[in-house]
Amino acid sequence: MTSARSWVRENSTLMYFLAAQGAALLGGAAYGLSYMVRLEGRVNTLETRGSSHLEQINTRLTVTEKETQTNDLRLKKIVEIMTRELHIAPSRIQP
Repeated sequence: MTSARSWVRENSTLMYFLAAQGAALLGGAAYGLSYMVRLEGRVNTLETRGSSHLEQINTRLTVTEKETQTNDLRLKKIVEIMTRELHIAPSRIQP
């Protein structure tokens, strides 16, 4: 037991550092947990009350997805035409 006490006494700086590091990690974990709880509360409030903003955002996302799909189809058609005109095999095109 005396050897353990003498080791702790000789390495007290290391022990303080490890204790402070553990306290910092626990503090960070507690902060992260409290942030997630607050965020969940906000989301729950929005879902319960219903927000007009959510409907507007959903509409915008739907329109954006449709535009993206349309643009993707146009780009694929352009690539197909250009590869046909330039006589390039589609397998040689790099993504």
